Amino acid sequence: MSRAFGVAAGLDPGVARPLAARCAELGYGSMWSNDHPGAKGLATLAEFAAAAPAIELGVAVIALDRTPPEQIAADVEELGIDPGRLWLGVGAGFTKKPLTTMREALPQLRELLPGVKLVLAAMGPKMCELAGGSFDGVFFNWMTPGFAAGAREKVEAGAAAAGRETPRVFGYVRTAVGPDAAERLAKEESFYRDLHKGYRDHFDRLGEPEGTVGIAAPDSTAAQDALAAYGALDTIVVRGLASAKVEAMSAVAEAAAPTS
Repeated sequence: MSRAFGVAAGLDPGVARPLAARCAELGYGSMWSNDHPGAKGLATLAEFAAAAPAIELGVAVIALDRTPPEQIAADVEELGIDPGRLWLGVGAGFTKKPLTTMREALPQLRELLPGVKLVLAAMGPKMCELAGGSFDGVFFNWMTPGFAAGAREKVEAGAAAAGRETPRVFGYVRTAVGPDAAERLAKEESFYRDLHKGYRDHFDRLGEPEGTVGIAAPDSTAAQDALAAYGALDTIVVRGLASAKVEAMSAVAEAAAPTS
């Protein structure tokens, strides 16, 4: 199990660069950003790349209904991101036929982005099976350790049916540390619980009380114990819940840093 650190896209370069350098010192294997209408995750990755040249980069995820493959390829080239360092997470967004959309998009993504490792956002069992059978990785979001274990089984089944090894399984684990940790996690989760029908259905399947999906820890010891439960993930992407300042984000990164 490896560990990565993730942030929201649009992080100020004055924060992103020193944070990436600190995470590299702490032993994180990659730096990740999400992608949203207000900021491109790939732009945030370019800042990470400049400050930590040896670390891998990941974006999770770019919705193809908002940013088509041609634009993604153009952004990668314009930003000068090394394809060999990039894990590119993609999702269906609000498309009406998400499975068909992602299955049909894969050949074009392969053609336009040679050398880039393609990661599929998956929550439901069919998308997990598609990821296992066709993509270089799969990305989970908002899962408990037990739910992630069940989802991984679907990925493994998809890989077995395709006669290939199971691709790398990543997942965001929202992590807040300190006296206000519970409030930070609850605020983040409440936003996503009602973001759209896909998330509403997902949280209904989880069946967990509000404010409990992720980690709210008083200190590093508690955070490390909670992260250790996510054994179904090959790479835990610690999604730091803190104010967008170097000291605050670095404190979460330090508390959740790889231990070996």
